[in-house]
Amino acid sequence: MNRIPYGRQNITEDDLRAMQETLLSDFITTGPRVEEFESAFAEYVDSDYAVAVSNGTAALHLAMLTLKERPGKKVITSPITFLASANCIIYAGMEVDFADIDPRTFLIDLNKIEDKLRKDKKGSYAGIIPVDFAGYPVNTEDLRTLADKYSLWILEDSCHAPGGWFRDSGGKEVKCGSNMYSDLSIFSFHPVKHITAGEGGIITTNNKDYYNKLTRLRSHGTTKDPGLMTKNPGGWYYEMQELGYNYRLTDFQAALANSQLKRLDENIRLRKRIAARYDQAFENIDSIDTPFIEEQVSHAFHLYVIKTSRRKELYDYLFENNIFSQVHYIPVHLQPYYRELGWSEGDFPLAEAYYERCLSLPVYPTLSNDEQEYVIERVLEFSERY
Repeated sequence: MNRIPYGRQNITEDDLRAMQETLLSDFITTGPRVEEFESAFAEYVDSDYAVAVSNGTAALHLAMLTLKERPGKKVITSPITFLASANCIIYAGMEVDFADIDPRTFLIDLNKIEDKLRKDKKGSYAGIIPVDFAGYPVNTEDLRTLADKYSLWILEDSCHAPGGWFRDSGGKEVKCGSNMYSDLSIFSFHPVKHITAGEGGIITTNNKDYYNKLTRLRSHGTTKDPGLMTKNPGGWYYEMQELGYNYRLTDFQAALANSQLKRLDENIRLRKRIAARYDQAFENIDSIDTPFIEEQVSHAFHLYVIKTSRRKELYDYLFENNIFSQVHYIPVHLQPYYRELGWSEGDFPLAEAYYERCLSLPVYPTLSNDEQEYVIERVLEFSERY
């Protein structure tokens, strides 16, 4: 059997054609294809505005800079996430705090957040960065109620969950990134994500002021919008109104991402089918816990995470059989950098217990039935032997 990774991009002839047409056009850096993709992506997630940037970390950084003007210095996020979800807080000159996870969903636990906020008598907190981990949507309706109680903003990290949704108390499907209850949301287009642009990211919002600020920040803090400039002596004129960055996305990357967006629903359908097959294969294996999913939730399955007490042994066994599973994630607070900031083992026991047992199995649209069956057979084989 050929090498089977935990995730893999899928580049089609349509994708190549879209990129080639753009590379041969007048614009290859930020131009009409970026605007086209922003409009299509905003429509897909039911958001009013979208701002495409160079990668998901840039999206987090600019989102934080847009929100940091609110009072408070601390921001809460999950310890089970990629480093950027926490690092962006420090980029903005603020202080990272964590809240432990729900051991069923692996998402940040809203009760743990409220316990932390209730004990804070100084109004130290500015906002919350919930993570739609593995593709499982955070219930931002409940989080909004909590955030409003303590006057906090919400920046939803939806890198794992384009196309994911939950049903709110009114029966409405709330898509990840719609910002029905969040202030801003961000996505990544890294190769293993649902949509890839090689690299790339996007920020969505329903706030026009945030949108205008984000478009300035991604391009050195400049604008050519006559309605935003202090004067307009001619068509050459632009103004730098604040300190920004070069976080622009190229037009040929946007062309690739927009081509892939057209297949996103099919991508998610295939991921769900793969997940259901794993569920069925492992349902009677006592040594393996399969993902929990509440009713009224549509999981986007960026990752398919099992838990097993013999994680290291299973990881090695799969590796020996050319199956490259992965661990998502080492708890952020246990990284050497964060330990130097004062965090240590025992601070978030549920996140740490999850880390000791978690393993991501291959899940991506081009995973064939034969390949998945091979993965299943090796997992079952290991379970029988050990």
